Amino acid sequence: MGLCLPCMGGAADDVVETPDPEMKRRQLAEAAEKRQMEAASRGIKNLTSIEEKRRKQEEMEKRLESAGPGPEGGGLRWQVG
Repeated sequence: MGLCLPCMGGAADDVVETPDPEMKRRQLAEAAEKRQMEAASRGIKNLTSIEEKRRKQEEMEKRLESAGPGPEGGGLRWQVG
């Protein structure tokens, strides 16, 4: 019967060393970021276009907030019929 122990000559080359904790943390962070990017772009062909539209929407909302409240009453009229 053969034994598969690292102390039995030659088998020590087969042992896989685990990376240090900092390297492992960095790899996990990169993998998580990659998964988030893939999930965010799933089904979207032009990601830059979507990002640009989102930025324009946020800019428009900021302008509306900084413009202050609208005219008294909101300008909408309801008709009860």
